[in-house]
Parts: sequence; structure tokens; C-alpha cells
Amino acid sequence: MPELPEVEVTRLSFADRIAGARIQSARMGKALRWPLGLDPQALAGRTVQGVRRRGKYLLLDLDQGVLLLHLGMSGSLRFDAAMPEAALHDHFDLVTSQGVLRLNDPRRFGAVVYCDSESAPQALKLLGGLGVEPLGGEFDADAFHAALKKRKAPIKQVLLAGDVVVGVGNIYASEALFLAGIRPTLSAARISKPRSLRLHAAIREVLARAVAKGGSTLRDFSNAQGESGYFQLEAMVYDRKGEPCRVCGSPIRMIRQGQRATYYCTVCQKR
Repeated sequence: MPELPEVEVTRLSFADRIAGARIQSARMGKALRWPLGLDPQALAGRTVQGVRRRGKYLLLDLDQGVLLLHLGMSGSLRFDAAMPEAALHDHFDLVTSQGVLRLNDPRRFGAVVYCDSESAPQALKLLGGLGVEPLGGEFDADAFHAALKKRKAPIKQVLLAGDVVVGVGNIYASEALFLAGIRPTLSAARISKPRSLRLHAAIREVLARAVAKGGSTLRDFSNAQGESGYFQLEAMVYDRKGEPCRVCGSPIRMIRQGQRATYYCTVCQKR
């Protein structure tokens, strides 16, 4: 599924182009994960003031209210001056004076939700439990270590939970743990301060590098201009089961944690 870098890459690919656009109409197709929350045509006449990201959510700030968009497991956004007639998996169109924003989502686990504000109950339900942003200044190394000391679960699971730091999904958790030399099965509470500092830096580095590479295209991800990402071409461990470690040459191992695949090197990540 699209992770934080892919969502940020998507945001960057259309945020400047849609800012200031006046909404002319909106169309909802088949039901998505959550209801829109108002008649789509009630959006007509409103203005898109900007596009932000919170974790894996995109927030379209309107002059009245906010639209929360989530790409789910297989969703993608396109923004163009015009779009062909909606196809089977095109479930939301926002027609504006500067182009059409379209959500394509074959599995329909994504969502478009309207809220009067970020303090509205539905917005708080979706965003209120999210941890700090890993690429922002609020991601403090000391606070990160203090939060890990309170968790006995394996560090990979703690990172995926998203309440300590948001958006470090499956791909990038494996990559950051490799870079920090930490085994994914180690209890978060047992990670020393020096090692937590390395992990803190690794999370920032891996996510920033992924954004710079356009994200990862493992199946069908593309940004709002239809461009693929290339981070997966330089992944150190993710999806490389049995292949030699790029550092020590040992075979990369794959295990299951919480029904998710975890990749690591038994030599470079001794504990």
C-alpha cells in the first residue's frame, strides 16, 4: 500500500497546481471505506486553499471545511486539465477551475471524507491518534527514546503502530532498522539511547531519500502526474529474501510479524 513517502510524493505532484482552484463539481462513484459526509454537489463553489499531509492522509484545505483523502491499499490520485470518462475503479472526481482530481482505487479501501474542520469528531477519529511527523521538527530524538522505553513489543511492530511516530510503514521500517543495525524482533524497551538515536536518524534518512526517489513502485503506484517511484531499486533488505546483503553478503531473511513480511540481515542486525 502507499506509505508516507508515496503520499508525500503524490502531494508534491499536484499541490501547487490545485492551490487556489475553484470547485465546479464533484462526483462519487461506488462507496469507499467511509462516507463522504455531505452531498458531493455541496462542494461546488468552494475554493481549494492548499494541500497538506498528516501521516498517510492528504488534507485539502477549503475555504469552507477540509477534505481528508486516504489512498487505502491500492489507491492513486491523478490531477490533470481534463480526464477521460470515469472507468470502473474511478470512484471520486473533484472538477475544479484548474483541473480534475481523480481517485482510482481498485480495492476501495481508500476514502474521501469531508469535515467542517480538523476539530470535527470525524477528523479527530481519523487523525487524533497519530504520532509525530518523522520529517518535521517535532520528531524529537529524546522524546522518541522515552516513548520506546515504554513499549515491550518488537520494535518493528511499534514503528508500524503509528502512535509513536506516524507513517513509518512496512517497507521503510525494515529499511530504517537495517540502517540502524537493529533486529526487528528486539523489544523496543531494550533499545539503548545511542541505538535509538541511530534509529531516529535512520528513519529520517530513509523517508527523505524515498521522497527524493519518488517513493516505491512495487505494484502500481504513481504520483498525480502518472510518474512511478524508484526507491525500491536501492532497497537494502525489503523484498530481497534470499538475496545477498549489500553490505556483508549474507542472505536476507524474511519472517512474519503481525501478518506482515519483515526483511533483515542476521549479520548486520545481530540484535
